[in-house]
Amino acid sequence: MLSQQLKKYKLPDTSGVYFFKCGKKILYIGKATSLKDRVKSYFANDLLQTRGSRIISMVVEADSISFKKTDSVLEAIILEVAEIKKHQPIYNIKEKDDKSFNYVVITKEEYSRVLVVRGRDLLQKKFDYKIRETFGPFTYGAQLKEAMKIVRKMFPYRDVCIPYEQQVKKRTLALSPSVLRTSGSKDLPKGCFNRQIGLCPGVCTGEISKQDYAKTIKHISILFSGNKKRLVSTLKKEMTTYAKKHNFEKAGEIKKQIFALEHIRDVSLLKHAEGHERSEGSRIFRIEAYDIAHISGTNTVGVMTVVSNNEVDKNEYRKFKIHGANKNEINDTANLKEVLRRRLGHAEWSLPNLIVVDGSTAQINATKAVLAERGLNIDIVAVVKDERHKARELIGKKGIIKKWERAILLANFEAHRFAIKYHRNLRSRLV
Repeated sequence: MLSQQLKKYKLPDTSGVYFFKCGKKILYIGKATSLKDRVKSYFANDLLQTRGSRIISMVVEADSISFKKTDSVLEAIILEVAEIKKHQPIYNIKEKDDKSFNYVVITKEEYSRVLVVRGRDLLQKKFDYKIRETFGPFTYGAQLKEAMKIVRKMFPYRDVCIPYEQQVKKRTLALSPSVLRTSGSKDLPKGCFNRQIGLCPGVCTGEISKQDYAKTIKHISILFSGNKKRLVSTLKKEMTTYAKKHNFEKAGEIKKQIFALEHIRDVSLLKHAEGHERSEGSRIFRIEAYDIAHISGTNTVGVMTVVSNNEVDKNEYRKFKIHGANKNEINDTANLKEVLRRRLGHAEWSLPNLIVVDGSTAQINATKAVLAERGLNIDIVAVVKDERHKARELIGKKGIIKKWERAILLANFEAHRFAIKYHRNLRSRLV
């Protein structure tokens, strides 16, 4: 498919989900904060560096594009997952390792819990509850975390608190009848922390019936199935029913939920979405810097810091405790290789446009070797330090250094600071 063909699709500058197709076959599905900009990025000159040869093959194979607009980024994130699950596009399946990603799980209980669970934990069944429904995989953990905050404000749910009935039963079995007659239930907990801030509907305090809570779970299920229109329709019917029964308080609560659904304010989610899109072919530059910290080769740790368009992105920082054979040796290049291999093992993390390492040619060569193992072509800059650990020289492509020198030095400084802090915290726990 050629970039000249994009004009005929009249892609809007709104959030939504896009589909690359070959005939009627769907090859790839993605989400976007701006459909126009996101799809356009697949025809950029640096697509090989940012997304790799597999996505280039997909673009070449595709002969058409379609899309679905959404009213919010939240809806786009949920709809993408639902559409991938429905159509199982070949290039999405190749790109994703489900064990590394997160799923939204609804448990099979009287008062179902809504949880975020790692794919590997689902596979190994590392939990004590039965599952009613799962939704996913969601590729970006931080983005899903923000999405769940928005969902929970609209539809408060239980995650870890103990239902009121179970508390009463447990207390009844533990106390004698005479004590129960005199104390009643006044000593029961007043509610979990989430109840106090309005994120639990009162499962732990007996304020919500099983029937009403089941409706809340149904609403969440419909939302994560990617069918917001059906959910709004369901809520409107429930609101009408309550109004006819003169239960205006409940009708008013549902009215607020409908309004929230139709006017989702997802500024924080938008930031996360843009952060992940930028390293997949957009106008924004992601730099990852790495550093190793140890004392005489002991308790070695590594870190990754991220700077995007000259601004630090602390949500993307990562820590690595060295596990390899060199963990108690002064072998920074071997330790750097371990950190890079483990970092690149996370397919759900956005790829950088530039990697910054602390050192010189040896660190550059070590990084190149790891990138070659993955078939990646990413530019590298090394920061050479003087005896006071101040930047003395930058080694790498002159054009990149000239354009991004400030961001390179900022990323390197943050990596050194973050590594020292992590190492000190680790040492303090071992003392």
